[in-house]
Amino acid sequence: MRTPREGATHGTPPAGLASFRADPDRLLKVVLDTLDGSKAEDIVVVDLKGKTSIGDHMVIASGRSQRHVGALADHLIKKLKDEGYGRARVEGQPQGDWVLIDAGDVIVHLFRPEVRDFYNLEKMWSADRPMERMVV
Repeated sequence: MRTPREGATHGTPPAGLASFRADPDRLLKVVLDTLDGSKAEDIVVVDLKGKTSIGDHMVIASGRSQRHVGALADHLIKKLKDEGYGRARVEGQPQGDWVLIDAGDVIVHLFRPEVRDFYNLEKMWSADRPMERMVV
């Protein structure tokens, strides 16, 4: 087995990250089942295919409080690791207002309700892209 440094040098993913991008639909199911089991509220999936290269799906959900948002993030991070998706990158967990979890093909945003209403990511990402203008 290659070390992470050897994997980077030879173009293969390091051990533990090989399955990270293996099956986006299975990853989405794991995320949704975990959030539902942890009592997340208002779970929305935004399809990003064809809109951006950052991932295939964006999941947006709310927790009832800062503590609930932190617990949702903890449960999801642990479940992703247990399911073999490696270590997800996490931002904002100590504050608990808005936690971003980058699991590769699925990006997860966990909000307190008032913060979610303020940023309104569903509206921003659900809008269709305007037609590109052709310059002649």
